[in-house]
Amino acid sequence: MKTKFILLFTIALLSVSGKSFAQAPDDCAISMSYFTEPAKVKNYEAALPYYEKLIKECPNYNLAIYQYGVKMFEYFIEEKGDKSKVKDLIQAWELRLQNFPEQTKEGDVLSTIAQIKFDNNIGSKAEQFKAYDEAFKKYPEDFTSGKSLYAYFSLAVDLYNNKQKDLQDIFNLYDVVTSKIDTEKNSLAAKLTPLLDAEEAGIALTDKEQRAKEVYENNLGVYATVEESVNGKLGQLADCPNLIPLYEKDYEQKKNDIDWIKAASNRLDVKDCDSPLSNKLAVRLHELEPSSTSAYYLGKQAEAEGKASKALEYFNQAADLEKNSAQKYRIYYSIAENYRKKGSFGTARNYYNKMLEVKPSAGIAYYKIGAMYADSANNCGTTVFEKRAMYWLAADMMDKAARVDGTVAANARAAASSYRQRAPQPSDIFAEDMAGKTITFNCWVGGSVRVPNL
Repeated sequence: MKTKFILLFTIALLSVSGKSFAQAPDDCAISMSYFTEPAKVKNYEAALPYYEKLIKECPNYNLAIYQYGVKMFEYFIEEKGDKSKVKDLIQAWELRLQNFPEQTKEGDVLSTIAQIKFDNNIGSKAEQFKAYDEAFKKYPEDFTSGKSLYAYFSLAVDLYNNKQKDLQDIFNLYDVVTSKIDTEKNSLAAKLTPLLDAEEAGIALTDKEQRAKEVYENNLGVYATVEESVNGKLGQLADCPNLIPLYEKDYEQKKNDIDWIKAASNRLDVKDCDSPLSNKLAVRLHELEPSSTSAYYLGKQAEAEGKASKALEYFNQAADLEKNSAQKYRIYYSIAENYRKKGSFGTARNYYNKMLEVKPSAGIAYYKIGAMYADSANNCGTTVFEKRAMYWLAADMMDKAARVDGTVAANARAAASSYRQRAPQPSDIFAEDMAGKTITFNCWVGGSVRVPNL
């Protein structure tokens, strides 16, 4: 009887603990070892059975299950061309989020899965767009991939072309995406600029700083390419022949909608659309809500009519009223351009620098300053050598423009090369015995430049 009781107790104990026994830590550790050892050397065929065992029996044992799992399925898909593993790759990301939420950003997972679906043509365009849309709207701060930003917008345009989205939806998303690109570019440029300034001052960068500079420059280049691609995808949809009829058609219905008027005015301004509608929108906006925005658009209208002084008055009002520093840069640009065209280069530079304070990635500001330096060469120096030395400063500004803003990089690099050819050459430096000496500029440019050593 005692023997029978012990037997029954043992059976009951095993049935209760059977699940725990299957997931015993030692067993998980063994399976983990059998999985990771071949995975480390990319022998994924040998690793795969143990991955499947781990996610079934030990799904929350170790984060490395999913770190190696993602690499494994990417290998099967990209190297072996096995598209059947796409669902497994998506599942690996989902299981990582489910089992290790504190060590995983949900925003990263959502945007990554959306990209996987897009890259592998999983689902309809509408379903792919929905995946990106959910990721962006839920976690915009984590949605930083340039490739994903372009795919997100590209899908929206495709849906418009298939009559599944309205044109206004495309414009709204364009504003959101380009604003996000601007934010990322400005963040990178703000980190890059001090390193460039240090180099210009002759301060050697540490290896860590040099690597960081290269990363910032590379990523700025990526975002510039994405920005160009987004603008290219928008293409003729946002050209004046499409915009003007669209906004004229809706004006009477929307003329009391401040947000709509602002959006329409901004779009027409960005595209330099010459239409009476622009003036009508600017005046109406000033009537409804006198603000920085309305003052800016009235300034643009005055400028278009050749009333430079009146335009400047409006632009200064706009700058004083504007509370959002991210919006100030284009106001400062308009003011700077106004002064530059009048030949007031020193004042223009002040406003270009104000642009850079609020938008560090505004390479056009460096570009314009560099061009003004070059235009002033004959007026800044007492000798031919000193006058030509100004081109070194101009070239340095163009270099900086190219490094912080890929959209002006090609023109800036060409200008920098041209200016350096106009600057004193080694034979000139030798003939004038100027190697290593400092030239100080007493014109509006100010500052100085050190002549290169031979």
